[in-house]
Amino acid sequence: MASTSSTTGDEKRPMDLLRFATAGSVDDGKSTLIGRLLLDSKAIFEDQLEAVEATSEAKGYDYTDLALLTDGLRSEREQGITIDVAYRYFATPNRKFIIADTPGHVQYTRNMVTGASTADLGLVLVDARQGLTEQSRRHAVILSLLRVPHLVLAVNKMDLVDFDQSIYENIYREFTQFATKLNVPDLEVIPISALQGDNVVTRSENMPWYSGPTLMHHLEHVHVASDRDLIDARFPVQYVVRPKSDEFHDYRGYAGQVAGGVLKPGDEIVVLPSGMTSKISKIDLFDKEITEAFPPMSVTVHLEDDVDVSRGDMIARVKNAPTPSQDIDAMICWMTNAPLQPRQKLAIKHTTRTGRALVKDVQYRLDVNTLHRDQETKELGVNEIGRVTLRTTVPLLCDPYSKNRTTGSFILIDEATGVTVGAGMING
Repeated sequence: MASTSSTTGDEKRPMDLLRFATAGSVDDGKSTLIGRLLLDSKAIFEDQLEAVEATSEAKGYDYTDLALLTDGLRSEREQGITIDVAYRYFATPNRKFIIADTPGHVQYTRNMVTGASTADLGLVLVDARQGLTEQSRRHAVILSLLRVPHLVLAVNKMDLVDFDQSIYENIYREFTQFATKLNVPDLEVIPISALQGDNVVTRSENMPWYSGPTLMHHLEHVHVASDRDLIDARFPVQYVVRPKSDEFHDYRGYAGQVAGGVLKPGDEIVVLPSGMTSKISKIDLFDKEITEAFPPMSVTVHLEDDVDVSRGDMIARVKNAPTPSQDIDAMICWMTNAPLQPRQKLAIKHTTRTGRALVKDVQYRLDVNTLHRDQETKELGVNEIGRVTLRTTVPLLCDPYSKNRTTGSFILIDEATGVTVGAGMING
């Protein structure tokens, strides 16, 4: 999983990276929780904390509003809500983290999909006083649709219900029962107080009845290395490297990010869609040769034969290659005000391959609150999710999204404006 290293003496060991997305209803305390994680893990500077303390005091608060550490837009600060996806980076001795703080409002569903699409873990907050809401269920459904492999339900504001065990257990039972309808391989339910720090980084003395991990302990130790497809080799070519200098006169490599499987020198490969075969001669990572490459490493692959390879092609194993297809059946999250309708023509981008797509049919619109399939609706409005069939001008080298989240996803683009209008997940 690693692209960076931490040094211990002369030995370098890879450092894990966890991407996680937060979701929840308005005022559930997402931004405050992230602020607490940053503060208690010593991931913010003293002057940042002083600025937040001064702003909190100026607003008349009798506490430090940690949400100000993450709500960057002026409109977010004024309303006390999150609108756009805010990315934050921090690290502990055990792991590096990228947080996508996603909005809770229904009208920002597209923003949540964007933030959660690359996440290894989804963190859904609920207010202990409110219990599970329609928003909480909707966010869990979206995380399940996006195949986020790990889910944490953080029952926040336990301090406002006197750390009552029965309230936590009622929410726990209700959510685990609801989760049986979803595809949730790994679920953890943790009672916390983001404002006071209970069970966030340090174990709470106010909840001796809870014996599970703190939130930070779970984030540091959840196993994500096996979540990616390490069997089916997939290498979308992003760029052909030809320096044409005296030093690298005969250098010819194919750069990209490994999307699946493990690539090694000596592997027999096929270049798609041409079908030309060769063997991997070597793999470069920055300025050194490596013996294997795996997701999500960005590397340069060299082949033994001088075959025609260009951007948009895919390198795969000879006996385990994706079947090129121009008829695509997918779940689409629609992201713009003008609705998606049959016969519509759009640009499509799948891995490093681009083409055009015709919307053949809108099969149904999914109600993400009830999981009901509305087959009467033949269009998708902004922030709606539905099943759609497409016909593309170029064959896509794709896998089902359930198998590979990289080769199983794509975006749709308005050709006139260049704006991304939809995100798709290919059905198996």
